[in-house]
Amino acid sequence: MRALCNREGLLAALGMVSGVVPIRSPKPILQNVKFMANAMEGSTLMATDLEVGIRARVLGVKVEDEGAVILPTARVSSILRTSNDEELAIESNQDQLVIRGLHSEFTLPIEDVELFPDVPEFAATSYHVVMAADLKKLIRRTIFATDAESTRYALGGVLFELAGESIAMVGTDGRRLARMSAALDGENNPPLPSGAPVVPVKALKLMERNLADHDPPVHLVIQSGSAVLMRTDSAVIYSRLVEGRFPRYQDVFPASVEIKIPLEVGPLRMAVEQASIITSDDSRGVDFRFVPGMLSLTSRAADVGSSHVELPIAYEGKPVDITFDPRYLVDALKTLDDGATVTAELIDSKNAAVFRTDDDYTYVVMPLTREHA
Repeated sequence: MRALCNREGLLAALGMVSGVVPIRSPKPILQNVKFMANAMEGSTLMATDLEVGIRARVLGVKVEDEGAVILPTARVSSILRTSNDEELAIESNQDQLVIRGLHSEFTLPIEDVELFPDVPEFAATSYHVVMAADLKKLIRRTIFATDAESTRYALGGVLFELAGESIAMVGTDGRRLARMSAALDGENNPPLPSGAPVVPVKALKLMERNLADHDPPVHLVIQSGSAVLMRTDSAVIYSRLVEGRFPRYQDVFPASVEIKIPLEVGPLRMAVEQASIITSDDSRGVDFRFVPGMLSLTSRAADVGSSHVELPIAYEGKPVDITFDPRYLVDALKTLDDGATVTAELIDSKNAAVFRTDDDYTYVVMPLTREHA
């Protein structure tokens, strides 16, 4: 194999796939990436940890002799980052791998390409279609609420709910829940997945990193409850689904809500962050008191001190007191635009609070009791 590679194009592709490469593995070859040089179909970088895999298109490759080669991820990344050359030649034979620039040459041991596990290609002709900006937002607004340590339920990922014209994603750790929906289209009448597919966090982070708001629409296929495939403009990402049962999350939504309070995201987030400064591992709770025209946030922690923050709000109802772990609110508020409005739906100090936005985002958080605050 011999190819002349644009250094920045190869470095960009390596950055896209390197998040999959495991730091340690019983199969050492997985700590590398596979480079496939093809003049007609385009050149590709492949990485996998056997659970998640990616094929990324490499731009700016002039193929002189087609073939494939295993690249040691860390060393090749260092070579690309420290080189000043616009192009680098990569060639391999049965004995060695050589990376050559104008004034540099690196000779590395060769690995057997046949030992590298394959990452499935996106071969489906019937698939779901979602806007790249929408999918990126869906991931960002749900992934933080998951729980990778859960053993009882499949909480180490995000639930995908696909209907005819919509996709909803749900993440929960049992103490909070984030759900968002967006428009969904289809190509050639794709079937809806059976069961409740849960995509693992690692795959979702990889998907988000490979999406930009201006990208073309993304293609999705969920394979008979076992795996998901996503095709973007520049990559194909494969992932096994999380095994286990996702809880019936609909039960956490209150049946009826009397109190609805509109809040501006930016000022609310800053007020919560301020109040949370005076918290500790033993006393994490922040007391929220809603009264006409004002939200007061108070926190106290032994040997730390106390805080009191006030935020003017558009509310004229009866006083409501509720205590939250501020981290849970800040995590969600950070995913929203500061100028947006979120509506808090409250019952009392013991029932779940629901926060909603105008773009189909719902965030549910359980309050703390004073003895656990």
